[in-house]
Amino acid sequence: MNAVDTNVFVYFFDDEEPAKQAQATALLDQLVQPPSETVLLWQVAGELLSWLRRWQWAGNRSDADVNADIRNILAMFPWAFPTKNVILRSLDLSSRYSPNGRLFVAAARTLNGSWNLFRSSTETARVARHKSSG
Repeated sequence: MNAVDTNVFVYFFDDEEPAKQAQATALLDQLVQPPSETVLLWQVAGELLSWLRRWQWAGNRSDADVNADIRNILAMFPWAFPTKNVILRSLDLSSRYSPNGRLFVAAARTLNGSWNLFRSSTETARVARHKSSG
């Protein structure tokens, strides 16, 4: 199972960071290839919509662009919805991750089996791997 961090999607749309945009595009192109085991975490979709709206309010995107962009992302991967265990698991992660990172990792850990977390760093995409006990 794969999950993609918000940063990858932000770079996918960010024309001011062409190197990171190319890297994000290549990663997403790879992850949508069948058989895709990638899911879109609910938190990531919400964070991405927030980023797109900020760009809209700054005059960098139209309302129609934002609506089309988020709909295209929503169509890329199946959704992964949280349970209350996401919040409870995030409490145990407080010393190792940022506030948003805690929720992201906790949400990914509620997925059964192995998962890969695709995040974007300064120049390269990193992958965190985890094998869940269920």
